Amino acid sequence: MAAPESDLDLEQGLFSHLIELRSRLIKAILAVVVVLVALVPFANHLYALLAEPLVARLPQGAHLIATEVASPFITPLKLAFYTALFISMPVVLYQLWAFVSPGLYKHEKRLARPLLIAALVLFYIGCAFAYFLVLPAAFRFLTAVTPQGVEMMTDITHYLDFVMLMFFAFGLCFEVPVAVVILAAVGIVDLDKLRKGRRYAMVGAFAVAAVVTPPDITSMIMLAIPMCLLYELGVLAVRWLLKPGTEAATS
Repeated sequence: MAAPESDLDLEQGLFSHLIELRSRLIKAILAVVVVLVALVPFANHLYALLAEPLVARLPQGAHLIATEVASPFITPLKLAFYTALFISMPVVLYQLWAFVSPGLYKHEKRLARPLLIAALVLFYIGCAFAYFLVLPAAFRFLTAVTPQGVEMMTDITHYLDFVMLMFFAFGLCFEVPVAVVILAAVGIVDLDKLRKGRRYAMVGAFAVAAVVTPPDITSMIMLAIPMCLLYELGVLAVRWLLKPGTEAATS
């Protein structure tokens, strides 16, 4: 009789986890939908804000264009959805944390909670860094090198895709401290290896910046230097967060 009861308990436990997962997913999706509905009336204004770094640096008389019939309507809605997801991400991550955290050990919770918060904050900082600093510098360069006789008029959908790609790339690049701490926590590297690997980290930062950024030296430097500084921040975080023996406990 013990075996059937054990199987029944396992099925009930799995069923309860699935119910909780569905509840968490519904709450996360509902948060995104509520924010999206609130942003839809302001979709055109949001796109105007997004386009400002380029529009402010276009030559006199140049402007963005729409090459598809529905793009003046669809593209601002896409931006509203991206913005809603961006704003709702704390709620989405909280629902994920609420589902996963009961199965974590105490020392894992102690490490995972600040890492999750830091990852979210650093991603937001990376996006803001791209919008306020990198994109204006990149567009200033691109408009300056436009050949004579060529009128620069960018399609609104292509512009949105480019900026979203830049936001995502810079957001991920700013996750360097979180990645360093995770690598140290699972035992792949330790503090001594991180300190000795500074020169390789710098080379890697400039290599990544050369691939990710637009083709101008200013944008590359503006990403590579923060990545080097964030690497150092990651080394300090490993020293603060991971006590001796923590790597073994988490691996």
